[in-house]
Amino acid sequence: MQKLIKDAAELASQAALEAGAMIAEQRQQGLVQKSYKGQQELVTNADKAADQMIIARIKARFPDHRILSEETYTDRSQAADLEQPIWIIDPIDGTVNYAHGQNMVAVSIAFAMKGEVQAGVVYNPFLNECYRAVLGQGSSLNDQPLRPSGLTDASKALVATGFPYEKSTVPMLLKRVEKILMHCQDIRRLGSAAMDICWVASGRLDAYFESLSPWDFAAARLIALEAGARCGHFNPVPEGFPPCLYGNDILISTPAIYDTLDALLE
Repeated sequence: MQKLIKDAAELASQAALEAGAMIAEQRQQGLVQKSYKGQQELVTNADKAADQMIIARIKARFPDHRILSEETYTDRSQAADLEQPIWIIDPIDGTVNYAHGQNMVAVSIAFAMKGEVQAGVVYNPFLNECYRAVLGQGSSLNDQPLRPSGLTDASKALVATGFPYEKSTVPMLLKRVEKILMHCQDIRRLGSAAMDICWVASGRLDAYFESLSPWDFAAARLIALEAGARCGHFNPVPEGFPPCLYGNDILISTPAIYDTLDALLE
């Protein structure tokens, strides 16, 4: 099992770096084409090409492994079963940023088995930042160890969140945003969940909350957890569902302020 995890972690790094280079080149050359899923969710040709590239690399090495991917293998019910190997892929997290020439963009690849995410890579080619983690072995940014901020006073916290394409949940979300904003230093909305969570791991942010799909956070959550952040949910996880891939009501923070934010968000 350890050899499989090591091989998977190496493949995730290689595939993320390769996909990151490709999406950066496509944008630099002005080749990005936009379309929409469901009339509201932006997707580009680069999302699809990067997805295909990553999947091809995985299938060439591990043809029997399952895949959960934002653009190709989208059956979220797979996230309930992590016993057999499964890859969780977001070829471009922050597609709206990507399409608008902004740099909070990342390729996210996670590998899970035996009930847990075992390895994760988040790579931002525009900032030249590669975050990596293996369960039980810590996490790193460009091979340097990560640690969260260590902040102990929630009123001084810099907190990030995001807003969904589906607008029906916005009124409740805005109530939570208001409550957090009244009890912290400030809020950021940077447009890439994977990068937001990695920034909690690195201490650039103190906390993050949102509801997400598994591919948005699977790798980044492990990176934050292995850095020493506290990762959980401010509403209960359904019985039998792996918390590491349950996307509703996620809260990730430097440890000392977690309980305060959790109480505010419930």
